[in-house]
Amino acid sequence: MSMQFAYWVPNVSGGLVISSIPQKTGWSFEDNARYAKIAEDAGFDYALLQTRFMASYGAENQLEAIALASALAVVTDRLKLIAAILPGLWHPGPVAKAITTIDHISKGRAAVNIVSGWFKGEFHGFGEPWLDHNERYRRSEEFIRVIKELWTQEEANHQGDFYRIHEVPHKPKPVTLPPVFQGGNSAAARDMAARVSDWYFMNGNNIEGFRTQIEDVTGRAASYNRKLQFGVNAFVIVRDTEEEALEVLRQIILHADPEAVEGFRSQVQFAGKASPEQEGMWANSNFDDLVQYNDGFKTGLIGTPEQVADRIIALKKVGVNLILTGFLHYDEDIQAFGEKVIPLVREKEAALSRVAAT
Repeated sequence: MSMQFAYWVPNVSGGLVISSIPQKTGWSFEDNARYAKIAEDAGFDYALLQTRFMASYGAENQLEAIALASALAVVTDRLKLIAAILPGLWHPGPVAKAITTIDHISKGRAAVNIVSGWFKGEFHGFGEPWLDHNERYRRSEEFIRVIKELWTQEEANHQGDFYRIHEVPHKPKPVTLPPVFQGGNSAAARDMAARVSDWYFMNGNNIEGFRTQIEDVTGRAASYNRKLQFGVNAFVIVRDTEEEALEVLRQIILHADPEAVEGFRSQVQFAGKASPEQEGMWANSNFDDLVQYNDGFKTGLIGTPEQVADRIIALKKVGVNLILTGFLHYDEDIQAFGEKVIPLVREKEAALSRVAAT
């Protein structure tokens, strides 16, 4: 299977790094409609729309993911649109209906990313309870079970700890059953993925870290007779020379906003260490890592097109199926990635296939 490519939709202001370095990246609908068309033409498969309802890490403006996905569905033809959903601020019934609507508008290109939540202030701000770590994942799993039942059964009935559904007919059904994505590093997150999700997103890491995580989640899923696909987060800096790419990285970190990074660190590391085993997302991230808020620098897609393509092939070899990319300058960097990196990856995949066939 060919490596698939996704990009973070910048539907919140501030770009993809917590830095005062100039970023040619907007957050408006007009900007995002343009990026979606560029990405589609460049060979991207998915776009992931972020969920945020209040300012955090300097992201003062936010466009809601489901509403924006619906709009982007109209201006694209092939791009699959993953709307991030936050259980606790959403109920699974209306979400199932909204995603089904996007699926019909897009002719089968809708997907969801279930986010269990790390931003305590967002829940408190809206008067919603902040659950313990494992309870948040238990709620998310129940949320997924409900939306899948609504999408697949004539009538949905669910009596759980968080949701009650009584003989609900959900019509029309989706054109294509929307895949369910999730992230999380803790045991609770991995078990949830193994039981109910279709895709498992991982924060940035090194090759060995990804290998270990994929093997662990694959084994957990096998115990339920299930298989998952795996995506990794990566901030991409492609330049003509490695020195140029590394200098861009140095400048991003040099101009990091210390107050915003520390604010983000205090929120996410509280969440990351809240799991019983204290191995949640961001539990081991340092200041530089957190300048890109999903540890995207760690994945190492920084260098020449050839170096980045080789790194992507190395990720493929350990079981990665999708690269979730972020960029500094969306207009030019998405297009450059499509022109300079994706064709190299396809060439290298073809070479791997020829070797495997001999």
